[in-house]
Amino acid sequence: MLGMIGLFGGLTLLIYLTMKGMNLLIAAPITAILVGILNGLPLFPQLAEEGAANFLTNYMTGFTGFIASWYLMFLTGAIFGKVMEDSGAADSVSQWIVNKIGMKRAALAVVIACAVLTYGGVSLFVVAFSVYPMALSLFKQADLPRRFIPAALGFGSTTFTMTSAGSPEIQNWIPIEFLGTSPYAGAEVSFIVAVFMMVFGYWWLKKMIAKAVAKGERFVSRETDPSGTNRTALPNPLLSMLPLLVVLIISFIFHDSLGTSALIIALTGGIISTYIINRKYFKNIGQAFGEGALGAVIAIANTAAVVGFGGVVKATPAFETAVNFMTDIPGSPLIGGALAVAVIAGLTGSSSGGQAIALPLLAPHYLDLGVNAEALHRTVAISSGSLDSLPQGGYVVTTIRSIAGETHKDAYPAFGALTVVVPLLGVILAVILFSMGIGI
Repeated sequence: MLGMIGLFGGLTLLIYLTMKGMNLLIAAPITAILVGILNGLPLFPQLAEEGAANFLTNYMTGFTGFIASWYLMFLTGAIFGKVMEDSGAADSVSQWIVNKIGMKRAALAVVIACAVLTYGGVSLFVVAFSVYPMALSLFKQADLPRRFIPAALGFGSTTFTMTSAGSPEIQNWIPIEFLGTSPYAGAEVSFIVAVFMMVFGYWWLKKMIAKAVAKGERFVSRETDPSGTNRTALPNPLLSMLPLLVVLIISFIFHDSLGTSALIIALTGGIISTYIINRKYFKNIGQAFGEGALGAVIAIANTAAVVGFGGVVKATPAFETAVNFMTDIPGSPLIGGALAVAVIAGLTGSSSGGQAIALPLLAPHYLDLGVNAEALHRTVAISSGSLDSLPQGGYVVTTIRSIAGETHKDAYPAFGALTVVVPLLGVILAVILFSMGIGI
């Protein structure tokens, strides 16, 4: 009982401190210590039996492991975003989009840009870095409240694309190993759910923005924003889109052979192509590289802090008890599977972590019961992209704080509505459709 209090109490405290604006590099280890102590974990390896779990080892393994796996992707992604910004390419593309589809649809343009890159295999973190400069310019020109930018980025990246059939994102591929399915499992239901999430989510986003504008909210510039006052000309908008296309094509070509490492090549290609196409428009490319590198370090450190918290959580006896309880929930196996993956994703702050922990336990049990593997694949994939977006999630903190420079108080209500509530509604719809025999 004490262990469960520590587990969910620590998570609740981390969410509270995150919403209050505490630095995650402080909040995450403090709350992880609380979880560890109440679960009887020794604080240091010297106090534990050889090879046994302890706070320091498990926290730092999660922390450093994430940095080791993702640093170069964060670095190249942040630099790519900055060179698009410094060259004027982001402004050029955004102005072209506004002229074509109108200022009222600026948010839609951001959502579509994120969706295309995500479905093309570009990492969610990298998409946020890459699209943010264009999003900032679009919202500025349309005079929309900037606190909705993170919501637009998250909605376009983590809902109707990340977990849909055919998506190259890892959240759609993990179930294949355990269920023997394909990336296109449950394609018919996946399409219906994706359309629902896209239409309903965008309607909700528009409604929230319109409500804020009606109350007098407008775009408010900051000193840290890129200045366009000295620009007498911008690069060609269509040519400025080519680097985004380069990233998409290269990541698609090398995704199967290199996995996530393909992103390093793809983003490097995007940086080089941006320089070649728009080199005469750069104001200070050296400064762009420097700011990108600094932004990458801050972003990955914040995310790694939360991953470290998840590393401690996974080592506790209470976590194992919670997983066993959720996997034994009576009723439809699709409901139990979806709930288990969603809750574990929330506890660990990772959609892929939720699947990787739950599926080795769920898959053999449910397959023995005769559950349709494709239905289970699609249901758990969609559910993994819901509670992973609680306030303390690594992607959430990176996007809201490190990239957009917003506070959770201002940005998270809309972000949470679109990246937690909308996917949960999508899961419910998927379970209903599969239960009706559609797509099976």
